[in-house]
Amino acid sequence: MQIIPDMTHETTTGAPRVAGVDEVGRGPLAGPVTACAVVLNPDRIPEGLRDSKTLSAARRDALFEAIHEMAEVSVAHASVAEIDTLNILRASHLAMERAVAGLAVPPGHVLVDGNLIPRGLALPATAIVKGDALSLSIAAASIVAKVVRDRIMVDLAQQHPGYGWEQNAGYPTAAHRQALQDLGVTPHHRRSFKPVHNILYQGLSTTP
Repeated sequence: MQIIPDMTHETTTGAPRVAGVDEVGRGPLAGPVTACAVVLNPDRIPEGLRDSKTLSAARRDALFEAIHEMAEVSVAHASVAEIDTLNILRASHLAMERAVAGLAVPPGHVLVDGNLIPRGLALPATAIVKGDALSLSIAAASIVAKVVRDRIMVDLAQQHPGYGWEQNAGYPTAAHRQALQDLGVTPHHRRSFKPVHNILYQGLSTTP
């Protein structure tokens, strides 16, 4: 049975303005990691908010528009260079911190998807495992982050055809891995990730 997210976690914080924050893009071999912070209006909550992974692309697009119309939204990223320099976890947290900081008015409490609170988040916060399935604010954030990042990868796919980013969003599908072997590494690939690193290392270590 599918869990339906609600406002229980938001209400129990006791804060008048609660932001849900989530990130998308830890697993891909290419592209940024994208985070979103959303403060919902309890009187105007878009119908059908769910964890973005359970929704069709068309439904996510429709909810993306509704969330922007009815809620406060801030989106931020951590770049491929930051991912390679910091590591993916810290870069994900950096994107979350930037998303929360981008809200016009700081929230009184932040609900973070996952089991860790970003160390640079200087606000009261609660980490919620599987928060995108439990909290409506986090679910909304997951939808916006997913749509924004997918659109970025579609744009990058036009600049670097052959990797299938318009379909795999940079995740390590078999076709993407094969394209890495055939076409090589682009500037948008994460060099600290093993499949990409291994190809670069093979290229450097090949002897005549």
